[in-house]
Amino acid sequence: MADDYDTRDILRPLVFRLHENVPSIVREVLLERGWSEFDKKGQDDADWNLYWRNSPFHMTDHHSIKPWQRLNHYPEAVRITRKDYLARHLKRMKGAYGSALYEFSPVAFIMPNDYVKFIAEYNKERQSVDRRPSYWICKPVDLSRGRGILIFQDIKDLVYDCTVIVQKYISNPLLISGYKLDLRLYVCVTSFCPLTIYTYKEGLVRFATEKFDLSSLDNVYAHLTNTSINKYGASYKKYKEGIGCGCKWTFSKFRSYLRIFGVDDVVLWQKINNIVILTLLAVTPLPVASNCFELFGFDILIDDKFKPWLLEVNYNPALCLDCSIDDTVKRKLLHDIVELLNYKQIDTFRQNQVAGIKAGRRSTAGESATEETPGLLTCQKVAKCASSEQPALQASRASIRKVATLTRRTARAHPRKTLTSQLRERMNMPKIPSQAKAETKNKHFPGAGHSPHTSAQLSCWLPTPDFCNYRLTTRPYFLSDKDQRPIPRVGDFVLIFPFNEAALQASRDGTDIKSIIKEINKLISKQLPLEQQNTKKRVGYLTSV
Repeated sequence: MADDYDTRDILRPLVFRLHENVPSIVREVLLERGWSEFDKKGQDDADWNLYWRNSPFHMTDHHSIKPWQRLNHYPEAVRITRKDYLARHLKRMKGAYGSALYEFSPVAFIMPNDYVKFIAEYNKERQSVDRRPSYWICKPVDLSRGRGILIFQDIKDLVYDCTVIVQKYISNPLLISGYKLDLRLYVCVTSFCPLTIYTYKEGLVRFATEKFDLSSLDNVYAHLTNTSINKYGASYKKYKEGIGCGCKWTFSKFRSYLRIFGVDDVVLWQKINNIVILTLLAVTPLPVASNCFELFGFDILIDDKFKPWLLEVNYNPALCLDCSIDDTVKRKLLHDIVELLNYKQIDTFRQNQVAGIKAGRRSTAGESATEETPGLLTCQKVAKCASSEQPALQASRASIRKVATLTRRTARAHPRKTLTSQLRERMNMPKIPSQAKAETKNKHFPGAGHSPHTSAQLSCWLPTPDFCNYRLTTRPYFLSDKDQRPIPRVGDFVLIFPFNEAALQASRDGTDIKSIIKEINKLISKQLPLEQQNTKKRVGYLTSV
C-alpha cells in the first residue's frame, strides 16, 4: 500500500494557479489536459506549476520563482504594449537603423508633448502640391478594445483629455467586399535572452461590420475592427455578402480566399514576420527573468498594395469566446502554449519514474528484469547514482517515501518539497557527458512531433533550412545552454527567430542588435525578387475585387 501511495504521489496532476478575471477558457483547457487548480487553503504557496494572470507580476514573484514554475508575463513587457512606449522605441530604432527598415508603422505624435511637431506636420500635409486628403487617428495610450478612438481630417475636430497618440490614418486599407479588415496575430516569446520568438500559424481576421466609407469618419462600425465594438452593431448577426455572419475569419480561410484570386501570400507573411522581429528587437533585452513566457497579440493592417502595417501590440490578447471561430482558434492556441512550455516532458519523466518503481517491485519479488527501465536510468544519470540497478531502485523508493511523509505534515517552516518539484529540480541539474552524448541521438523533441494538435507545416513560416539542420536535445528550451537551439515547431507555433545560425549567436550573451539587423537585411534582400514576381498578381486581385 505504501508503494501504491508513492505511485499516486508521482502521478499527481500538474497544478495551475489563476488570478482573478482570467478568461474561463484558460481553466477549461488546463482541466482538459488533466491539470488541477491550485487550492490556496490546502496547498503550500510554492506548490504550483503555472501561474496565469492578466496583470503584471511583482518583481518579488520573479525573484522567488522555482525551477518547476512558470509565469505568463515577463517584467516590463509593457514597453511595447503601451502605445506611447511603442512609438518611442520604434522612433529610436528608426533613427539608429534607418527609416526604410522601420517604415511599417506610421509616424506617431504623443500628445500633448508633441503638439507643436504635429501642427507642423499637419500644415505640411495640407500645403503640399497634388496632395491626397490626409486623415488622422487619435488613440488613448493606455486603453484597449477600440475605446476612445477618434478619426479626423480637420484639426478642429481633435479633442482629447488624456495622453494620446496621433498617427496618419491608413485610408487605403485592403477591403473584402467593401469591408475593412485587420489581422490578430498571436506571438509567443519564450525567452528575451536569447531572444526566441514563435508565431502562431492560425489567427483571427477581424472585419468591420459596415462598408468602409471615408465620408463618415465617425462611424465606428465602418472604420474599427474590434469585436468588442462590432458585436453591438446592427449588422453583426446579419449575413454580409462575401463575409458572412459575424465579423471574423480564420487565417486559413483568408489564405484560401487570396489564393482563389491567384495571390501568393508567402511574401506577405514573410513581411509580417519581419515586423514582429523588428518590433521585439526594439525592447530587447528586458530585465533578466527566468521561467517566463509572454503571449502578445500583434494587430496588423494590410493596405491595398498588400503592405502590412503594425497598428499596436496587445499585452493580454483577448481570450474570451464571442463566436465559434474564437473557440476553434483560441482553445487550440492554449493547448499549444502548454506544449510549447514543455510540460509534456515532465509528464513523461514522471511516467518513466513509475515504471521504474514497478520494475523494482518485480525485482525484489525475485523476478528477473529482462529490460532496463528508461526512467530509472534517467534518474541514475541525473542524480549520479551508482551503476548497479538495485541500489538505485532502493534509493528512489526511499526518496519517494520521504516525500510522502513530508506531504502529511501541515506545519512547516519552509514550502514543501513535493516529489514533482524534486523531479523537476533533477531535470535542471547538469548532464554528465554520457547523458549528453545519448541525447544527441534523439530525432524528436518530446511533445513537439506527437501533439494531438499538430497540423501541416507551411514553408513560409519556418526558419531557413540551414538553421533546421541541427540535432535537437531533450532538455527544456528554457534552460540556458550554449549548445541548445530552439525547437523549430511545436503544434502550430512556428519559430521565426532566430532564423539562422548567425542570428542565434548574435542573440546570446547580450543581444547584438546591429548584427541581427544585418542578418534581417540579408533576409529581406532574398525576399525582394519573389515580391516583384507577385506584383502583377496583386494588381489582378484588386481589379477582380
